[in-house]
Amino acid sequence: MNDPKYYEAYDQRYLTAHKQGISWFSSVHSPIVGETIKKYRIQPSMKLLELGCGEGRDAVALLKDGFDLLATDISPEAIRYCRQLLPEKAEHFAILDCVNGHLEEKFDFIYAVAVIHMLVLQEDRDRFYRFIRDHLSQGGIGLICTMGDGHMQVESDISKAFSLQERDCRGQKMMVVGTSCKMVTKDDFLQEIQQSGLTILEFGHTSVPGEFTEMMHAVVQLG
Repeated sequence: MNDPKYYEAYDQRYLTAHKQGISWFSSVHSPIVGETIKKYRIQPSMKLLELGCGEGRDAVALLKDGFDLLATDISPEAIRYCRQLLPEKAEHFAILDCVNGHLEEKFDFIYAVAVIHMLVLQEDRDRFYRFIRDHLSQGGIGLICTMGDGHMQVESDISKAFSLQERDCRGQKMMVVGTSCKMVTKDDFLQEIQQSGLTILEFGHTSVPGEFTEMMHAVVQLG
């Protein structure tokens, strides 16, 4: 078996938290997802794809509202958790590495909240953007959200991914694996997107209550 990639570390975090009977993240929805769906008139009958669904923070609500969504994550534990959470929609959750994987379908709306900042190596980030470009339908819309205020730059040491550290989760102290993070400036974020062949329709700042206080977001489509 191949060694896990640095950006797969969250699978171990989820396992640790779930063994304690708690979720790692809260279930508060990402407001920007709903806002983008409304603004760009994304309909339930359209084909939707989520990259990095985690524990189903946004996917569960959309599936309950009748959207035709495929929610994906590289973490088998995250997908197991989501399927258990919403068993009647289990087929709408799938394991996917959006850096090295591929799907045969194209989608009208692809969104990824807090995924790109987990990718540190530039080749991995480039592949992420290319995945979105290659899987958007003509006229389709993409939403990409990354942690950061547009000025701060942070790059973690990927060799320390999977190293144990004490973290707080839902008020409980526990030892979990380290993960990875790269925060870039606004200019670098927008340049990466444009160089991937995507057109930027809008840029702004957002947050996910209780999880990410400062995030940048870009709405994109095929160039």
